[in-house]
Formats: sequence, C-alpha cells, structure tokens
Amino acid sequence: MNKSIMTSDEAWDSGELGRDEDHVAALSLEDCAAIDDSAGMQMISIRLPKDMIAAYKLIAQLNGVGYQPLMRDILSRFVDGEMHNIAMQALEQRQAELEKMQAETEQNQDRKCA
Repeated sequence: MNKSIMTSDEAWDSGELGRDEDHVAALSLEDCAAIDDSAGMQMISIRLPKDMIAAYKLIAQLNGVGYQPLMRDILSRFVDGEMHNIAMQALEQRQAELEKMQAETEQNQDRKCA
C-alpha cells in the first residue's frame, strides 16, 4: 500500500486538505497587516486581460511556480532594469556636465595665458 505523497498543490486541488469551512480560518486584519509588513508587501488591485492571466498561469506552471510570484518577479526585473537605465542616464548627464565644466575651465585658462 505505497501511496505517493502529493504536492501541496495536488492536495489542495484534490480536496485532501479540505474544501469546507471546517478546514479554514480567517486571519484578523491585524495579522494580515503584520504578515504584509514583515514581508515588505502591499496588496494592490489590478485589472488584466483574461488571456494575459491565462498565459501567466501557463508560464508559471511550466516553471513550477505560482502565477502571482511570477508576476512579482517579472515586475521586479522590469523595475530593476528601469532603475538601472535611470541611474545610467543620470551618470551620463553628470559626466557631460563635468566635461563641459572642464572644457570651460580650460578655455578660461587659455584666455588668461594669452
């Protein structure tokens, strides 16, 4: 009688972990807030096209993750990339300003020497 151990996803889907109110309990708002704060998370609401959500779910399933963590990962990658671009643009702008100041200083020194 070797019964394989189901993953938690399979156990939830099959109902083995319960599908009625006897198997659940709601967290207090304070507990939910504490969990979110400790994880540095904030709940938001966003409307997305149904086909996009279906695609996220498929991609997530193929990668063995949930679709919401996948969305967080994708958004995080985008934000990291954009912040890098912003930093690089600021650095390039500052470098151009410094080069301009250096050129002006050299021109002023040349005029004084002439």
